[in-house]
Amino acid sequence: MSAQLIDGVLLSQQLRAQIRERAAALTAAGKQPGLAVILVGEDPASHVYVRNKVKACGDVGIHSVLEKYEADLSEAALLERIAALNADPAIHGILVQMPLPKHINPHKVIEAIATTKDVDGYSVLSAGELMTGLAGFRPCTPYGCMKLIESTGFDLRGKHAVVIGRSNTVGKPMGLLLLQANATVTICHSGTPDLGYHTRQADVVVAATGRRNTLTADMVKPGAVVIDVGINRDENGKLCGDVDFAAVKEVAGYITPVPGGVGPMTITMLLMNTIESAERTK
Repeated sequence: MSAQLIDGVLLSQQLRAQIRERAAALTAAGKQPGLAVILVGEDPASHVYVRNKVKACGDVGIHSVLEKYEADLSEAALLERIAALNADPAIHGILVQMPLPKHINPHKVIEAIATTKDVDGYSVLSAGELMTGLAGFRPCTPYGCMKLIESTGFDLRGKHAVVIGRSNTVGKPMGLLLLQANATVTICHSGTPDLGYHTRQADVVVAATGRRNTLTADMVKPGAVVIDVGINRDENGKLCGDVDFAAVKEVAGYITPVPGGVGPMTITMLLMNTIESAERTK
């Protein structure tokens, strides 16, 4: 029996409807949520991502400010602009699109964003808030993954979750969010000698390595929830994830497709963080 697909497109639409209502309520009260997006340079993929984020803001009633700069923008000028946006009461979230030109230190840029406006959830303080269980902004992709798991009705309490990948943007925060939901968490990575040993014991597997076929059917416990964060291309140029989808869906209980799974949720959670920032602002 094939796994039940977790439809990220549908869930994203449902959540955006809720965000739209919250944005309308804030706007009616005289405080329209605002997101500033900064793009430096001419990276083609970044331009696509930024365009999608700005469009998504418009669709739900969030005011967006898009600032584009040439690749030779100085680090000092970028930091100065971030400081001005930090002080702008009409802006509730600041997003600097990565990657940045090589002469700009991304860590310094991320840390320059006020924690109250760090809607990407990437700063050291945001990571610390997640680590210690304080209210803060969760990185958008792991946050979206948790919503996808939640949508299945699967109870994480006491379950074994395996995260494949240890990046600061997905793997590590994913593990912490699962831990907060009372799952028992194992984080695997390139140094794990027998990945299948761990995944075969898992009730939930989150694959976030950026490598095709990291998770195959023989590595999955029957009935497990499988969340595929990967974005890759197969030999025919077709979009695919980290999971051998065709085979794994015959074993898993729930599975996210690529595309149409985690992807739509990432921007949605950025919108959610922006709304939450506006609601927290007095």
